[in-house]
Amino acid sequence: MVPETSVEPRRLRPLRRLVPFILAYPVRLTLTVLFLLTSAISSLAIPAALGGAIDEGFVAQNLENVGRYGWLIVTIAAIMAIASGARFYFISVIGERVLADLRQAVFSHLLRLDAKYFDTNRIGELTSRLNGDVAVIRGAVGSSFSLALRSLVTIIGALVMMILTSPVLTLAVVIALPAVLVPVMAFSRRLRGMSRKTQDALADLSAMATEMLGANRTVKAFTQEGVQSRLYDERSEASYRAETRRLAARSIMVAMVIFLGTAALVGLVWWGARSVFEGSVSAGQLAQFLVYALMAAGALTNVSEVLGTLQMVAGSTERLTEILDTTPRIQDPKKPLPLPQPPLGTVEFDNVTFSYDGPEGEPVLDGISFSVARGQTVALVGPSGSGKSTALSLLQRFYDIDGGSIRVDGLDIRDVALHDLRSRFAYVEQEPIIFAGTIEENILFGKPDAGRDEVIAAARAALVDDFVADLPLGYDTVVGERGVMLSGGQKQRLAIARAILRNAPILLLDEATSALDAQSEHLVQLALEHLMAGRTTLVIAHRLATIRDASTILVLEGGRIIDQGSHDQLVGKGGRYAELAKLQFRTA
Repeated sequence: MVPETSVEPRRLRPLRRLVPFILAYPVRLTLTVLFLLTSAISSLAIPAALGGAIDEGFVAQNLENVGRYGWLIVTIAAIMAIASGARFYFISVIGERVLADLRQAVFSHLLRLDAKYFDTNRIGELTSRLNGDVAVIRGAVGSSFSLALRSLVTIIGALVMMILTSPVLTLAVVIALPAVLVPVMAFSRRLRGMSRKTQDALADLSAMATEMLGANRTVKAFTQEGVQSRLYDERSEASYRAETRRLAARSIMVAMVIFLGTAALVGLVWWGARSVFEGSVSAGQLAQFLVYALMAAGALTNVSEVLGTLQMVAGSTERLTEILDTTPRIQDPKKPLPLPQPPLGTVEFDNVTFSYDGPEGEPVLDGISFSVARGQTVALVGPSGSGKSTALSLLQRFYDIDGGSIRVDGLDIRDVALHDLRSRFAYVEQEPIIFAGTIEENILFGKPDAGRDEVIAAARAALVDDFVADLPLGYDTVVGERGVMLSGGQKQRLAIARAILRNAPILLLDEATSALDAQSEHLVQLALEHLMAGRTTLVIAHRLATIRDASTILVLEGGRIIDQGSHDQLVGKGGRYAELAKLQFRTA
């Protein structure tokens, strides 16, 4: 059993992570607190004026005093109204600002996390945290935060005024107060775990929806609509049950506060009436005291509701801070070395060993060594799982190697800043990522500050201009999510145009033509020739016809280089490459 003293700080820790975001705006926060105090103090002044009106006006039957206190109350109410409006505005603005800052901080941190993090975490679940959990927190730094502060000030102020009004009646309140607070505080702790479970269930639901909707054609092709709908229904019901349990617990807590507060108030009225009959307090003082007690009880009820909200917010904050607290495995060195300028365009693998499971795992690459000189084209050939794509990932330092070294332009890539290293590469994937924007925006991804003339020049070199000319909106045509409006060949040419615009000295091609028909492959190959001209190139290819002119061909199998040479040399050796060449060219 963990001691309660150690549990409570852990429960509160997530909410403390929001404090730096709020304190980042001291002027707005100061104005909020000032207007909040003005509003609260004004509301506390009204019962005092009301007590005076009863004793000096109604009891004394002095209409002039009733009018004087009436104008005083109206003036106080005007001040309270202005202060309350200003408080609401400033706290709402702070809430929205903190919401934006928190979302930006989480998104920026996610972009900096290493590839392995995304290998083990679902994108839909992360998106749920980024959107759903941040939206939940809005209530804490907006209305709930304001309500909590106002309620606490009201409770403290009301207690002070109650003591000044009647110490005897205040003593009765102090005795009764623990009977209300202790059960509420004990019950509210249960809401924290329930809130976390609710958010986890919603995230799981969001992750599944993102995954299935993104793969809707595959779902239809395998007639999985019914199965996936049932799975979604099951998870939706699990989310519903988790939320209803939380709501039930919160409802019980609110009901508990209302009942205990009302019971305490009835006892207070009886005690106050007795004090009036005994002459220890006046009728005005009793009325004044009861109003303060009602204000304190109402504020206490608000606090209990806010506690329920804060338990949910704590769960969301915890899920977000888990992301912010995740340290990228791949980071810049403390003192990065500058890459040579102008770029040399050289690559060297020296006895590189790597496993996705760490040094103790099964190696994907096992002691491979090769070098690529400036302007040279080196092709990687081998069966699936031989380590070809892994080699390109390691070169870009998406993962860190377990042994050996990789050098770019003569420097170990672990000694170079990640931005500088990756700026040396232009990458064309087997299945290029096309964003849901326009054709021009997708090309600009390679160089965001490029002008329209540069975009068109890159598009022409990649033969993108050929099909763009037939589109009604030209380069302003929206291609749809994942480029759904484009064919496979058009996507590849668009990715090549992006790489041309980037104008990096080293080109990485990962089976850029493997999934295309003959006509599309011919067009893409022409575009690649423009891209490869004058650049150091590493190319992965299953179709050997696309790499016949490569300077060197490396044949990989089981994470090792089993043969290397030019096309003609490897065919002449009669090894594995010769078998593949004989099969493919005979089929062709």
